[in-house]
Amino acid sequence: MSTKNVEKIVSPGVPHFVGDGFRVHNFIPGIYPMERTDPFIMMDYNSPYVFPPSEIPKGVDVHPHKGFETVTIAYQGKVEHGDSSGGGGVIEQGDVQWMTAGNGVLHKEFHEKEWSKTGGTFQMMQLWVNLPAKYKSTPAKYQAIRNSNIPKVSIENGNGSVEVIAGDFNGTKGVASTFTPINMYNVNLKNETKTTIQFPKHYTTSLIVISGSVQVNNQHDVANDHFVLFKNDGEEITLQATSDTKILMLSSEPIGEPIAAYGPFVMNTREELVQAFKDFNEGKFGNLN
Repeated sequence: MSTKNVEKIVSPGVPHFVGDGFRVHNFIPGIYPMERTDPFIMMDYNSPYVFPPSEIPKGVDVHPHKGFETVTIAYQGKVEHGDSSGGGGVIEQGDVQWMTAGNGVLHKEFHEKEWSKTGGTFQMMQLWVNLPAKYKSTPAKYQAIRNSNIPKVSIENGNGSVEVIAGDFNGTKGVASTFTPINMYNVNLKNETKTTIQFPKHYTTSLIVISGSVQVNNQHDVANDHFVLFKNDGEEITLQATSDTKILMLSSEPIGEPIAAYGPFVMNTREELVQAFKDFNEGKFGNLN
């Protein structure tokens, strides 16, 4: 089996705030257009950051989305979600919220109010996952995925584990429902543990080191908070932890359709974008207080 080689290792750039509750490094689209990392069209990573106590929860107030999905993974802290389709809830360490904006939804997310009162270290990942044209008008929905429900596969004689959020790992299927083939794993490795993971050659594949550090393919040393994009040239990735390490791995079949994106809307053509704004302005995304 051939090696899936590294195309680029990206250091975390200068962070910026989304709303007042998410201090993020943007990796996607970043230095590449959305088409290169299709179907992952946005990655905002809130590296560990201490928020002081606040009686008023920080976050992002009501805003629209259409044509894609948002996936939020909680590593530290608590987030409260609400949307106009009726979805909502609180996620905390290890949990995932997967919102399908589809035909249009209003959305808000804030630090959970009790957590906000005490403050603390906050670490989150938010991904935007594109939808194929045939699903861009699918009804909005929300998946609240508790860590206790995420399958965990022991590897390397118990020196590592893989949390299968979506897709398939060695026959174990993830709990998230997806519209295209997507593998999304948290890979946990104890110091010096070495393992290999396989994905199809043509899949868009990347990883980000959530904590610790790792050597990739026996030659690339990757520190925490760094992003790695792989070439579409092989199937096998070798990982060796150089400290106790957690890695988010993403590998998906590209959709391969035109992308027309502006602000919170991701469609296939400019005409569809214009219609999306029209639908939003006419109140077709519902109501959310």
